[in-house]
Amino acid sequence: APTDPEDEAWLFYTSGTTGRPKGAMLSHRNLLFSCHCYYADIDYIDTRDTILHAAPLSHGSGLYGLAHIARGGTNEILEGSFDPDQVFDVLATIENVSMFAAPTMVSRLINHPGAASLDPRVLKTIIYGGAPMYLADLERALTLLGPKLYNLYGQGESPMTITGLDKAMHADSGHPRWEQRLASAGVARTGVAVKIVGEDGRELPPGEIGEIVTRSDCVMLGYWNNPDANDRAIRDGWLWTGDLGTMDAGGFVTLKDRSKDLIISGGSNIYPREIEDVLLRHPAVREAAVVGRPHADWGEEVIAFVVAHEGARIDAPDLDRLCLDNFARFKRPKSYRFVEALPKNNYGKILKTELRELLKREGNA
Repeated sequence: APTDPEDEAWLFYTSGTTGRPKGAMLSHRNLLFSCHCYYADIDYIDTRDTILHAAPLSHGSGLYGLAHIARGGTNEILEGSFDPDQVFDVLATIENVSMFAAPTMVSRLINHPGAASLDPRVLKTIIYGGAPMYLADLERALTLLGPKLYNLYGQGESPMTITGLDKAMHADSGHPRWEQRLASAGVARTGVAVKIVGEDGRELPPGEIGEIVTRSDCVMLGYWNNPDANDRAIRDGWLWTGDLGTMDAGGFVTLKDRSKDLIISGGSNIYPREIEDVLLRHPAVREAAVVGRPHADWGEEVIAFVVAHEGARIDAPDLDRLCLDNFARFKRPKSYRFVEALPKNNYGKILKTELRELLKREGNA
């Protein structure tokens, strides 16, 4: 059917980790630009390539399916929920395979027995994003798979296309700032403008924390039937992402947190991701999520939810020592909750809204 570039093509619902999902209206121009950015920044694709869908087609994996369709590649769709056994079965029979994976999926893959015997040549690219990727998992993935990783930062409002850390940067372990780069979300994608701004919209100097804003042909038309959210999200053509971060002098963007996840205790800003990164250095910790709990005197206090590796034991004093060795005392969690699992949505993102609601209910009991 004939269409114009600005016609609506996809109603893309946000993941809803900080509230009710919103429908981002994506145009044909948005989706075409996203595909062109894939070819420019991630991989050349032709009829020999396959993208393996082990994540929902309604999110990032489906967006990158379009880039493969446009170049005559194959889409291999797995049924059911994410299963590493299924992934390794496919990798045993097909070559030139790429896949989009949330960091929790990458972690499950590289810690699966099949990872040690995988022939890295069958795997072309793993594109990961959507949540923090912890350094220990990233280093293990690079050791097992080689330079096959691409880190992207994007949102449904600018689908998969704001910044990226390419394969060469992942592999450049001799660079003096290699670990800092791995902890970053990379640099602006081809044809994309990115800057860090204060509340007044003015661009901040390198190293200062502010909100990440972006402008490109990938930015959505707006939210479906939600004019108030549109006014907050798009201002003078720039998408205000709601994510906090910094940009260094080289243009590398490092995410700090969602603005809604920021904890303010005693007037000081505390970024949960910084604490989570440290907790995950403990060999017995498999997952961690940090949230704020209302406090009468301090405003909020830091609470950490921790999942242990199977069969492992963790003591709160050990985690306290780890935290105090790595950051100021006021950032240390006031309480640790040891749980069997963290609540997640269908895309593998941790639902901190549910953790905060749990704490709120406890406080009202």
